[in-house]
Amino acid sequence: MFRHSPWLLALLGVLCLLSPTTASASSHREAPAITEDPAADNTDLYAWVTPSSHDKLHIVANWNPLQQPAGGPNFHKFSDDVLYSIHIARGPNSLEDVVTYHFQFTSARPNRVAPDNQAAPLGGGKEFFRQLAGVEQTYTVIKSEWASRKYTTKVIARNVKVAPPNIGPRTNAVAYKITAYDDAFTKTFLSNLGNNGDEGRVWAGPRDDGFYVDLGGVFDLANLRAKGTAQDGVAGFNVHSIAIEIPTTKLTFDGKAPANKVSAENTLGVWASSSRRRVTFRQWNGEAQHIGPWVQVSRLGLPLVNEALIGLQDKDRYNAGHPTTDAVRFGAYFLNPIVVRDAEAVGIYTALGADPTPFKFNRTDILEIISLQTKDRPIQTVGDVLRVDLGQDSGFPNGRPLIGGATERQEQADVTDVLLSVILSKGAIAVKDGVDYNDKPFLSEMPWLPLPHEGYSGGHGKTTP
Repeated sequence: MFRHSPWLLALLGVLCLLSPTTASASSHREAPAITEDPAADNTDLYAWVTPSSHDKLHIVANWNPLQQPAGGPNFHKFSDDVLYSIHIARGPNSLEDVVTYHFQFTSARPNRVAPDNQAAPLGGGKEFFRQLAGVEQTYTVIKSEWASRKYTTKVIARNVKVAPPNIGPRTNAVAYKITAYDDAFTKTFLSNLGNNGDEGRVWAGPRDDGFYVDLGGVFDLANLRAKGTAQDGVAGFNVHSIAIEIPTTKLTFDGKAPANKVSAENTLGVWASSSRRRVTFRQWNGEAQHIGPWVQVSRLGLPLVNEALIGLQDKDRYNAGHPTTDAVRFGAYFLNPIVVRDAEAVGIYTALGADPTPFKFNRTDILEIISLQTKDRPIQTVGDVLRVDLGQDSGFPNGRPLIGGATERQEQADVTDVLLSVILSKGAIAVKDGVDYNDKPFLSEMPWLPLPHEGYSGGHGKTTP
């Protein structure tokens, strides 16, 4: 346990109140190996309790970054070969799961169309346009829970339909039989969990990527631009999202509604992961066979941890790890953030007129902040999880709400700016990237993220003369 200091408690308050006036954070293509496996790549994770009532926990987990909306004919989807999981730990002393939600996807195969015009009629477009071939994706939700000193596993939803890609108006009319791909249409893919919704609700499908940041500036050795010249490098791209709403009585330590007070016992640690089978055989016909146990290939808890704290040589290793081992295996990265030394090397501190020495080593403040450790919430564990105190209204770093921003295009807190300011200067210097809102407004209800960009009108192509 780390000693708490008055300035840390003050900083935690500042973190919850900072105005969301620039970029949000994410984990797009953050490690070498996962860059080659986008369908399994965790991007963002959001979690928060319903304000005031605290009766539900809302979680939105995203995968498969930087999707070009017009990327047909095989549009992006969840992989049938990936196990997508949302993990929830609880209490001050353990980061082991008390509840885990697993999502397994299945894609229907297109009906085979004979290529010989004389053997069978052509398929009316089904041999070329995937959306006409009767191909849809469904998923099963499996809940594993640790209770009474044993794990129980049960299916709480089966054969739930995934919302389809937003391809264009002709697809809407011909394939989907709708007049518009709108919120009313995507709400039809919202499903109950358990018996009559006693386990909550779930939604899965493509959405607008709610991450907004000047990617070009950040990754040109932090060559940040001022507002008005900065560019949102993620504008117009989609992701695949799973949104889940869980009654908090299913998550509290005593099964009762959380009291309206700070509680270490009812503080959760939320993180998401992707796993693949250990062995894959490529077959002559282009299909693959997957065998062996599940092996984790990606994870995400807090934003920016793997991107900004973990060294390049350990990013793949980090993605394969579990939060319970973070302090032992990667603690040096948290205590001595290499991004500070990198920022010094490329002249950032010189430009700011600041001395980086106080920010280089023994940064126990980072561990305390990400663990939500305060005097009245004595959390003992350290790891890459998004903490949510069920008895308190959420506000980063206590959860990461998509609602409650200064405008409908902003999430509650600008987590990239907050975390970079803390890591680089203990919050003494404001670090901004000049991009301060998403390209679409967030929703006030499930699935929370905006509609996905349409392929027909929202692709990144340009008209030619």
